[in-house]
Amino acid sequence: MAVVETRGLKKHFGDVRAVDGVDLIIQEGEFLVLLGPSGCGKTTTMRMIAGLERPTHGDIYIGGRKVNDLPPRARKVAMVFQSYALYPHMTVYNNIAFPLKAEKLDRHEMQRKVEWAAGMFNIGHLLNRKPRQLSGGERQRVALARAVVREPEVFLLDEPLSNLDAKLRALARDELKQYQRQLGVTTLYVTHDQVEAMGMGDRVAVMAGGRVRQLGTPQELYRTPADTYVATFLGSPPMNLVEKDTCILGFHPEHILPAEVHRDARDPVHIAFEVTRVEYLGSERFLYGLVDSVKGPTKIVSAIPSLVTLPIEAGRTYDFVVDRSDLSFFDKTSEQRIAPLAFADEPVPVEG
Repeated sequence: MAVVETRGLKKHFGDVRAVDGVDLIIQEGEFLVLLGPSGCGKTTTMRMIAGLERPTHGDIYIGGRKVNDLPPRARKVAMVFQSYALYPHMTVYNNIAFPLKAEKLDRHEMQRKVEWAAGMFNIGHLLNRKPRQLSGGERQRVALARAVVREPEVFLLDEPLSNLDAKLRALARDELKQYQRQLGVTTLYVTHDQVEAMGMGDRVAVMAGGRVRQLGTPQELYRTPADTYVATFLGSPPMNLVEKDTCILGFHPEHILPAEVHRDARDPVHIAFEVTRVEYLGSERFLYGLVDSVKGPTKIVSAIPSLVTLPIEAGRTYDFVVDRSDLSFFDKTSEQRIAPLAFADEPVPVEG
């Protein structure tokens, strides 16, 4: 295991600043996720750590050693790509063994390591097959086994589950997290999927425009987003934002409930909610509708557990409640999080 650190990391492609000053510390054994949309710089950041891209500015440290000038093999990292990058003409055994051949291990030691890695990912019965004979999930496991067989200090995963269908992806998330805990290897995971990020990461770094907008635990990012970008990037549906005279109010869909239901609110804020559509999803109902703001009617979503059987119809306005402790406040100009003051008060920026 090793600590990975980037200091002022930048990567420019001509006039394009793909990565524009990223400072990260990934602790030993930590599972850290880089989350963001396409083009935000997350994969370029990972490729610089791997040694596949050279930084324009900044430094990279692995295990306390500066590695800017080291080739990928000397960095003791292993990377799994979105495409898996398996050799189609090789068997599963030879795909997994490929990284070991350069180390000139004897045949018995190589076989021991390949069988250990294959056993970890439950693909020992596939060692004689070619990649074309495997399912998407099996190919993903082969790619992971090939990555861990060298027992790297750092594991780099670039959207490794994106080619799997939804059901298999959910299962793979759980398995991959268990493997990482079992190995104890420092891991950096890149994804655009906030469900993957929130469900797997010990900490999550939300990126946009080549910069880290916020770094914290999934709970910290969800409960206290640093700005409106983070607030609307996380959650499904994401946080509702409503502009008022002094600030922008934010509240999660599960926190705005009918007044009859939310009677335990200690400091209730009442909101007139015009419901325009009701969506039944089994365990919960999503209510889509409009509330008043300084810009006129604003669309929001309420998520109500299906156990709440209160009849709600589209085309009617209801009294909904949010507990003031569940409100987030953002500055209207900077869109940064601000102190939770009363609506009538002048908002004050939160320090830090």
